[in-house]
Amino acid sequence: MKKRAALLVLILLVAFGYLIGSYFVGYAIRRGNDADPKAIPAACAAIHDPSVPLPPRPEAMSEDWSMASADGLTLRGTHFSPASPSHRWVILVHGYGRDQRFVWDVAAEYLKRGYEVLTPDMRAAGESDGEYLTMGVKESEDVAAWARQIAARDKEARIALHGISMGAATAMMAASRSDAPPQVAALVEDCGYTSAYTMFSMQLQKLFGLPEFPIMRCVDAVCRIKAGAWLSDAAPVKRLPVLPTLFIHGDADDLAPVEMMEELYSASGANPKARLTLPGVGHADAKKDAPELYYSTIFTFLEPHMD
Repeated sequence: MKKRAALLVLILLVAFGYLIGSYFVGYAIRRGNDADPKAIPAACAAIHDPSVPLPPRPEAMSEDWSMASADGLTLRGTHFSPASPSHRWVILVHGYGRDQRFVWDVAAEYLKRGYEVLTPDMRAAGESDGEYLTMGVKESEDVAAWARQIAARDKEARIALHGISMGAATAMMAASRSDAPPQVAALVEDCGYTSAYTMFSMQLQKLFGLPEFPIMRCVDAVCRIKAGAWLSDAAPVKRLPVLPTLFIHGDADDLAPVEMMEELYSASGANPKARLTLPGVGHADAKKDAPELYYSTIFTFLEPHMD
């Protein structure tokens, strides 16, 4: 009788954990709702300001690109060409709940400086397939595959990866992958996090007043079941590349605190590495709040590594 009671309690605890994990996975990383299958995750909708205008589409020749992901999704992006053909390339990786349109202002700056620009829609974003984000785990596989596609088209390519927020975490992990092509030459990471698990734990306490344990353990497990990846694997601090890296962060970032950038910078074995800390700047606002310093720092850093 005691064994049956204990088994029943265990089953109830597992079921409760699954329900809790499913709620937060659905809230934080699932795209779509009953009204719109491409709606951004509910958590993202709660923190993003819908009044912020989209950047204009770059005034450049463009073509649509697509590819199949390792797990069978169709991923889509746009290749923008500069006025003169170039072997300098950049892949711009958008952030959480965004799509490629939100980096088109950055694309315009690279185009002015003669770069070929690829702006992919990450999985579960924009026109790409997918129901779940994985906060950089599977996205990093996808970015490495986009880089291989560039390398196959241009054997002389030198490729920079430039990511913002989740895109920065994705770019860091992509650059560290063994299947990233040798043409990947430099990395710009703007307000990336050390670990999605840590960042979500902080937001769980801040927004819901709930503890990390046991809820985040449930979220991690359900993420693996539903999205095919452990949330805890979205940890760039454990997988930092050694190629030249520029770290950018605002010290008023309340989503991925500036201390995360300091931890990433300290752990990085990149050669060379540099950092730009912007006082009073919030999450992903550097390009908006300090554009001249932002772009001059980026292109000065990239210059020696792109030929």
